[in-house]
Amino acid sequence: MRGRGAATLRHLLLACAILAVGTSPVAAAAPAADPPGSEITVYLLTMGVGPAAWERFGHNAIVIEDRRAGTSIAYNYGMFSFRQDNFILRFLQGRMTYWMAGYPTDADVSRYEAAGRAVWRQELGLAPSARLALREFLEWNAQPEHAYYRYDYYRDNCSTRVRDAIDRAVGGALQAQTQLPGSGSFRFHTLRLNAHNPLLYTGLNLALGGGADLPVSRWDEMFLPLLLHDYLREIRIRDTSGVLRPLVVREDTLVNATRYSAPSRPPPWGWGYLLIGTLIGSCCWWGGRRGSTSRGARAALRIVGTGWALVTGLAGLVMAGLWGFTNHAIAVRNQNVLQGTVVALALAMALPLALRHRARWSGVARVCALMVGAASLAGLLLKLLPGADQENLQILALTVPANLGLVAGVLAGTARGGD
Repeated sequence: MRGRGAATLRHLLLACAILAVGTSPVAAAAPAADPPGSEITVYLLTMGVGPAAWERFGHNAIVIEDRRAGTSIAYNYGMFSFRQDNFILRFLQGRMTYWMAGYPTDADVSRYEAAGRAVWRQELGLAPSARLALREFLEWNAQPEHAYYRYDYYRDNCSTRVRDAIDRAVGGALQAQTQLPGSGSFRFHTLRLNAHNPLLYTGLNLALGGGADLPVSRWDEMFLPLLLHDYLREIRIRDTSGVLRPLVVREDTLVNATRYSAPSRPPPWGWGYLLIGTLIGSCCWWGGRRGSTSRGARAALRIVGTGWALVTGLAGLVMAGLWGFTNHAIAVRNQNVLQGTVVALALAMALPLALRHRARWSGVARVCALMVGAASLAGLLLKLLPGADQENLQILALTVPANLGLVAGVLAGTARGGD
């Protein structure tokens, strides 16, 4: 009886202990819910260069993937249309309007894959609250009343807008950590990315002013999507426990395409430009010197000299217009206006007349030629002055010998009275 009572007491104590444990605060606590934003994954999508002029800089987008809603939206800031009102005029004035929009990610990637352009994806290790805030900002920005902006190729383009959105999400850490010297100037990157097209390369080199050669930081260089992609790998942010961790936590290649590529630096075409300029100048000089005895020489001066004066005169007109009458800030302070002066247009009209025994035009042609030559030499001498830091040696190699040869040819050809 005593043993049975002791056993009953033990069972009662055990039951109480089990009940106490089952109702303790630890056992009763419910599993912690995931914080808002945990269902979101953020990616940077980077697209490689393409064949068209506006595709040579690459492209990028921010992808917001929501596992709970089953959606994946790629937000990009590079939307424009050739059908916009006055598109050509706005382009020439530097007053283009772009907008941002979101599209299903799979469709966006498929479009670049079909075009033969590479696509890379980087997952960004943002805190849940930052992911949620970024999604809300992009959704707000995509609304029609907020989507449009004034486009600038270097300071406010599709990539700088993506850069700024990411920097906003990381509390300024991206900008703070990229205040380091960049790998090249705006001109450096523009020329290397357009080296596939010598005419476009030369035109851009002519049109870019001194501002294109100012030192830039990595922050500035992220106007290029591919450099934003590269520099993000070095960014560190603090997690919720205060530990510094890489911003990029995973990288994938979605489309491995090598059809289009870009060189790492501009091509060394200086000697080639010098050869072409010397040939043009020599042809003009020979045509003027031998014009009294050779029809071929007279034709050479008329065709080559007039053609060169026309091309450089039109180039000068465009450069002066970009500098003085547009919003293209990158085209101001352009020393190349001395190599392609509008006076050359007058020479292009006067020279053929002067070579046809029209004596009154000979004086006009000679004065215009001397002005063209003086301006070209002044541009060359500028390189000797402190502060003349525009990188235009390739342009000088092309234009100075051609212009001086044209002057010599006009003076010699008009002195003999032409044919």
